[in-house]
Amino acid sequence: MELLLKIFVSFLKIGAFSFGGGYAMIPFIEEEIVGKYEWLLTKEFVDIIAIAEMTPGPIAINSSTFVGYKIAGFYGAAVGTLGVILVSFILISISAKYLTELKDSKTLKNIFMGIRPAVIGLILSAAVSVGRTAIVDFKSFIIAVFVLFAILKLNMHPILSIILAGIFGYIVC
Repeated sequence: MELLLKIFVSFLKIGAFSFGGGYAMIPFIEEEIVGKYEWLLTKEFVDIIAIAEMTPGPIAINSSTFVGYKIAGFYGAAVGTLGVILVSFILISISAKYLTELKDSKTLKNIFMGIRPAVIGLILSAAVSVGRTAIVDFKSFIIAVFVLFAILKLNMHPILSIILAGIFGYIVC
C-alpha cells in the first residue's frame, strides 16, 4: 500500500507541475522514477518512453501506466495513471466555466508567453537526457540523425520512423 501511495503522489506531482504535454514531463518523470526512487534504471526508463511514444494516447498517460505497471503491476498502473491525470482533470473542469471570460486576459496571455519557452527547455532537457542513454555508438547516432531528418524534412510519420529504426537496428546491430 505504501508503494502505491508513493507511485500516486509521484505522478500527481508530475501531472500538477508539468506544462507543455508529455515531452515536457519526461525530465520530471525521470527525476522521480530514476533519480529519487530508483524504481527504474535509465535504460529501462528510455525503453518505457519509447514504448509510450509508439502506443496510442498521450505520452504522459502511457508512460505513467507503463512505469506504474513495471513497479507494482496492475494497481501500480492504475494509481500512476490516476495520479498523472487528476490535477489536469480538476483544473480543466473548474476552468472550463471561466475559460470564455479569461480568453482575452492580458495577464493570462503574458503568463503563457513565459511558460512556452520553459516548455521548450524542458523538452530539450528530455532529449539530452534520453540521448545520453540512447546514443551509445556511431550507428545509434546515425539512426537518430536519420529519424530527425525523416520527420522534419520528409514529413515521415513518427511511428514509421520508429519501425524503420527498429528494422535498421535489427539488421546492423
